This record gives sequence, structure tokens and C-alpha cells, in this order.
Amino acid sequence: MTRFASRENAVCVLAAACGIATMAWLGLSGFAWSDYELEARAPLEALVHGHLTQFLREIPVYGGSLVLRAPFALMTDLWGGRELAVYRMVALPCLLAAAALGVWLVADMRRRGRAPLARAVALALCVANPLTLSALEVGHPEELLGGALCVAAVLLAARGHTVWAGLLLGAAIANKEWALLALIPVLLALPSQRPLCLLVAAGATAAILAPPALVHAGGFVAAARATAAPSSSIFQPWQIWWFFGHHSAAVRSAIAQVKPGYRTGPSWVGKLSHPLVVAAMLPLGGLLWSLKRRSIRLRSSRVAGVSPGGPPHPRILVAEREALLLLALLLLARCMLDIWDTSYYVLPFLLALTAWESRGERGLPALALAVATLAWLDFQWLPYHASPDAQAACFLLWTLPLTVGLALALYAPHALAKFAGHAAEAIEVLTRRRSSPSAAS
Repeated sequence: MTRFASRENAVCVLAAACGIATMAWLGLSGFAWSDYELEARAPLEALVHGHLTQFLREIPVYGGSLVLRAPFALMTDLWGGRELAVYRMVALPCLLAAAALGVWLVADMRRRGRAPLARAVALALCVANPLTLSALEVGHPEELLGGALCVAAVLLAARGHTVWAGLLLGAAIANKEWALLALIPVLLALPSQRPLCLLVAAGATAAILAPPALVHAGGFVAAARATAAPSSSIFQPWQIWWFFGHHSAAVRSAIAQVKPGYRTGPSWVGKLSHPLVVAAMLPLGGLLWSLKRRSIRLRSSRVAGVSPGGPPHPRILVAEREALLLLALLLLARCMLDIWDTSYYVLPFLLALTAWESRGERGLPALALAVATLAWLDFQWLPYHASPDAQAACFLLWTLPLTVGLALALYAPHALAKFAGHAAEAIEVLTRRRSSPSAAS
């Protein structure tokens, strides 16, 4: 049995390696006109030429990610690799992280007896989906790394691995600040030792961000603050604030290219957008904690015969799937509330959704597959066939119902199951009514 499992894992690893190779071949052909060229190329060139201080001084606001991936850039010196080799090597750990998560999920699905099709879809969504290709092409593979670290931190927390969960959470936050959204899901998933997890996460984040913060001094802190409350100069169609903006003929891209049909966001939305993304985790996480607390009190009162208002169970546990679903909901909220939202923002949400579905009864991540398809259509195909207003409308058309559905699945699963049952019965009745005249004839 062990030998069979090892053989199955070897096949999964080989498939993941093929997926990585395919994504690298398609998405890492060059870095011209990408964010890598604008933001990361210069500091990484300084690093490989031995100018460490210049590297730390020139890194962008997500410089913690470059610090994490710096050893891969330095490895190119072993074979005399040049700029293109550095570009490809710093993307490799991001692809490896997503692949490792996919192999982990598939191995767990195999232990649970899930179908080969479900395992194949889960692995493909983690390793080789069109949003990954888009992230590589525009120069932001760090979204893959952050998403994989956040999901893995929740999984480890649910298994009681406090230190490892804290280390991965801290690395994710240092990689990119939006990973703060994983803080509440990780803490809720932990059965105990939450202060230790916080301490380890804070230490890991500080250790990674300390070098650029010290060298860059006030500049790095100022850049981080500017990102936390940005101006509304970047205003994308794929967010809920789009129709609050006004049409302007002067909207241009980062390379001064005119963007027909785009809107200019109101000044207040830039100050509200990013803080609201982080603030969303408090009420959403607090509501889940409150519901679990109430559930445990009621269960305890039925068993022990005490009043429901009595003391709660000393360990209020949030199940692994609930923590993963909370993480997915928060990451979806990030996509909807962030005025900078673009295709690679969906990647962390897609990884969390895949992990949540793979832990379900069937294990088939059908919803994650639908999200990947809809996101590709909205972000990649529709811009060539429809106006920005139509793109925004289509984005809201699938994200708003998805948000409501995920929220119901997390906070009111019984109500959602009851509604789904009634809907299935109604569809069955309609189907019978339509088929009865033809049957009679």
C-alpha cells in the first residue's frame, strides 16, 4: 500500500513538474513592457552584481517578496545566466510553491478516496491555470507564492502546527501585505497557542522586511503607507466602485497609453479601498467566531443540561474547511474592494477556493474551475470585445452572487442546503411538466 501511494505521488509530482515547465515556457519568454521590467529588474540586477545596498534601496513596495526570492536570483551566477535567466529564476519559487500545494492537496484527496478526475482538476488549478499564465506575463508571480503560503498556513494551523503556521503566515505577509487577510483564518483554525503563532509570524515578517526598511529608511515606510491608502489614479473596471467614477478622455496607462472608455475614480475611493479590504476580516472573522461560540454553547447545554448562556467550551474550534472558506471569502472581498484589481489578484482566491472544495464530500473543485474560466473571460477575453463598463458589469454579475453563496455556505450552511433542495425540487417539477405533453402524445 505504501509503495502504491509513493508511486501515485511520483506521478502527481511529475504532472506538477510538467505543468511548471509549460507555464514557464509560455509565460516567461521575456519581460519587456511588464511590471518586472519597471519595478524589479533594476534591483535584481544590482543584487546579482554584488551591490546589496543598492538592491535593498531600489526594491519596490513588495520588496519583501524579492528578498525571499533573492537566493534564486543569485543561483544564476553558477552558470553565468544573464537578465532573462534572473527573470525566470525569481519566478521559479512561486511556481514551485503552488505546485507543492497542489501535490499536497492531491495526496490528501487520494487518502480520502476522491476520484482521479477531481484530483486532476485540483492539481491543474494550482499549477497550470490561465490566471497563472497572466501573472507570469505581467511580472507578478509573487501572487502565486503569497496565495500558496496563506493556504498552507491555514492547513498547518488546523493540524496544530503552530510554529510552522506562524512562519508561513509571516513569510506571506512579508511577500505582500494583503496576506494579512490570512491572519484571522489561521488564528481561528488553531486549536491552541495563538499568541505563539502571532509571535512567530511577527518575527518572520520583521526578519524579512528589516533589511529593506533599515537601508531604505523612511522611503520604504512611505511607499508602504502610499500603497495602504493609494490615490485613485489606478482605477480598474473589475471592482465594485467602478460606476462611482466618471468618464475621462485623459485616462492613461503606466506607459502613457490612452485607455478608451475608462473612468476616473473619485478621490475618496482611493483612501477607502485598501483599508476597507483589511478591515473586512474583522467583522467576517468575528461573525464566524460568534456563531461557533453560540453553537458550542448550545451543544454543551444539551449534553450537560446547563443554560445556553453558560460558559463556552474552553477551545472554540473552527474546522479546517470553515477556515479555508473564510480565507477564500476574504480574498474574494479583496478582489471586489480593491480599485487596482486585475487578473492576478484572483489567483490567491482561486487557490483557497480549490483547497476548500478539495476537502468537501465530492472533492471536485467545480466552482473553482468555473471561477478560473469566468475570470479568464472577464480579464483576458472581454477587454478585446466589450467596453470597460461592460467588463465591470460582467465582473459584478458573477462575483456578487458568488460572494453571497460563499457567505451563506460559511455562516448559514443549513439554510443554503435547504434553499438548494427547494431549487432542485422546483427544477425537477418544471422538467416533468415540460416532458409530460410530449410523453402523452
